[in-house]
Amino acid sequence: MERDAVSAGVSPVGGLFSTAEIKILICYVISSINAPVPGRMLANTLHYEGIANCFEVNDSIDSLCKSGHLELVDSKDDTYIITQSGRSIAETLKTSLAYSVKDRAYNAAVKMVAHFRNAKESDIKITKENGKMFITCSAMDGGQPFMSVKLLVSDEEQANYIKERFLNDNTIYSQIIEILTKR
Repeated sequence: MERDAVSAGVSPVGGLFSTAEIKILICYVISSINAPVPGRMLANTLHYEGIANCFEVNDSIDSLCKSGHLELVDSKDDTYIITQSGRSIAETLKTSLAYSVKDRAYNAAVKMVAHFRNAKESDIKITKENGKMFITCSAMDGGQPFMSVKLLVSDEEQANYIKERFLNDNTIYSQIIEILTKR
């Protein structure tokens, strides 16, 4: 395939340099995840993984929407779903992409979508009270917290570390509930 995509920040080994390949990969990833995927986050994730330039991914997402292969479902969250024609492209052309690229992209996107969902279903506040710093992590249900954990932390760096761990690990609350309800 012709190298027609901007390569800035993309690994020369295992990176995509063709706009057509980037479009196929986007269709493949969104089809495989089978859930709304935030477009800008996907572009950044593929860029950080060295798979495709984030500008090229954003342009490809716009192009796939205009051609009817993707559909914007929530402009506020910038989330997209794949249409039947996009799913057909993913299925038909997925073998044109290297397995390692598809695997890296899919795994990174799954983590990204989990982080996105956790962030939407969580409320995290970092506060100072009487000269001490606290982080409060809440799991939300219908806009109301169903469980909150408040921790005293040493500094903002530790609070941000805990915040990222909380957003990246969606099993924390289930583990707490299991411990508290264990007989």
